Amino acid sequence: MAKTALSPSILDSNFAEIKKTIKLLDKAGVEYIHFDIMDGNFVPNLTFGPKIIKPLRPLTKTVFDVHLMIQNPEKYTPLFIDAGADIITFHYEAVKNVAKAINLIKSYGKKAGVSIKPKTPATVLKKYLKDLDLVLIMSVEPGFGGQKFMPESLQKAAILKKEIIKKGYKCLLEIDGGINMETAPLAAAAGIDILVAGSAIFGAKNPMSAIKQLRAAIAGTQKSKVKIQF
Repeated sequence: MAKTALSPSILDSNFAEIKKTIKLLDKAGVEYIHFDIMDGNFVPNLTFGPKIIKPLRPLTKTVFDVHLMIQNPEKYTPLFIDAGADIITFHYEAVKNVAKAINLIKSYGKKAGVSIKPKTPATVLKKYLKDLDLVLIMSVEPGFGGQKFMPESLQKAAILKKEIIKKGYKCLLEIDGGINMETAPLAAAAGIDILVAGSAIFGAKNPMSAIKQLRAAIAGTQKSKVKIQF
């Protein structure tokens, strides 16, 4: 079983100390840094844009995992790529032409991801898996952190994982929402490749310790080869 990676969401971090946060994540050896971009239209929250990301890019070589929870993601994709995004993930529900949006990202030499909301069935993505680098399954309603994990999201993961393995695709599965010490092992056991965690890390008194604890919980699950039953 491949190692499950972490993608800490800096939306939950203290932006007054963002440079320290980036250094901490580097020291912790996380594989990705997750940026939640919200426009106040597609989701009921407003966060930040590419100008916040760009000055952070020179501070680390860690992969910038940018999640666009916005309308018209195609319009803003070039701006986020210029800011330093390595992966651009847009929402299936926010575009009219999924294939076109994927191709736009790839035309810049970047990795393309698609995310689905909790009420969107996983099957809508099957025909795009061959062209995708990432599928992001939302395990809460997108817009705000700290929500309760929706266990049914793991059923979606199982559907997509089966198709990916069957067809030999290289698409990774990521999950975002309610990931903590209890839910991280469940997601890892279900075959998720990347776990996005925000409040579980930055809401802790010691974020570095929280990352280590999450990794230990995940590792314990993978060693025991726990099987999830739905």
